[in-house]
Amino acid sequence: MFSASPITTEPGMTDEEWQAHVTREAAKAIGKWLEGRGRLHQPIAALTRPELEAMADNAIARFVVLTSQRAKERSHESGDLTRFLLG
Repeated sequence: MFSASPITTEPGMTDEEWQAHVTREAAKAIGKWLEGRGRLHQPIAALTRPELEAMADNAIARFVVLTSQRAKERSHESGDLTRFLLG
């Protein structure tokens, strides 16, 4: 049901629009993980710590992919972002 959309952003996308886009994509990644895990009838409180960490890992991974793509597209203005992603 949930699927990651292709990594595309509009060239004129504002920072706020991009943040909303990344938030939606991270939510989709969490939804995809939850569906893959099964047991959707259980409340979030039933998740174990490793399951919560796996869900967070999926959202973070999606953020990193999208942010890396944006940095590539905006290489002239992404110095701080690149340094952040590279640690």
